[in-house]
Amino acid sequence: MHTFYNIVSGPLAWVAFILFFGGSIYRIASMLKLVAEKERFIFSYMSWRYSLRSILHWIIPFATVNWRRQPVLTVVTFAFHLCLLATPIFLLSHVVLWDEAFNVSWWTLPDAVADVMTMIVILGAVYFLVRRVTQPEVKFVTSVSDFVILAIVAAPFITGFMAYHQWLSYPLMMCLHVLAGDIMLAAIPFTRLSHMLFSPFTRAYMGSEFGKVRHARDW
Repeated sequence: MHTFYNIVSGPLAWVAFILFFGGSIYRIASMLKLVAEKERFIFSYMSWRYSLRSILHWIIPFATVNWRRQPVLTVVTFAFHLCLLATPIFLLSHVVLWDEAFNVSWWTLPDAVADVMTMIVILGAVYFLVRRVTQPEVKFVTSVSDFVILAIVAAPFITGFMAYHQWLSYPLMMCLHVLAGDIMLAAIPFTRLSHMLFSPFTRAYMGSEFGKVRHARDW
């Protein structure tokens, strides 16, 4: 088990980081190149004003019509994504690892708060799973890959929660936690998780089109 941990926290972790950063740069560069070569007209009406206006409205809970129409989905979505991003970044044990490896550290969350945030991510994943199999309009556009991606996202939090509370075998859960984190990090640029990279560009494009061309709101 010790050897397994050294592999997933050493070579595999470096591979995951390389794939994440390298893949992200490649995907964004490829998108910009494609736009420059085949969709040049997009740049002619891109607007910082309308782009930022659109992005701002869509990242504020209940600022858009669609957010207000689905209050439960809105609350779960914002809580899920906030905890998904903040928990691994500000978790004390993660910051300690960065400090030991690179001598850099930052503010951390109390363990109790991080524990609650982890549960929010897990329960949010359950909500999205149930929604995909019960809501007809969502079920219609759902494929096997959507369930795989949801599992990839939930796995680091489930295994981390079990390891923290020492459920089952702590060494095994910790190894699986690190492995799940490696898989999630590596998968981001190459799966639908890449929406975290492209959503600002998509929202900027739509905001510019609606605001500058159609003279209308996109929210």
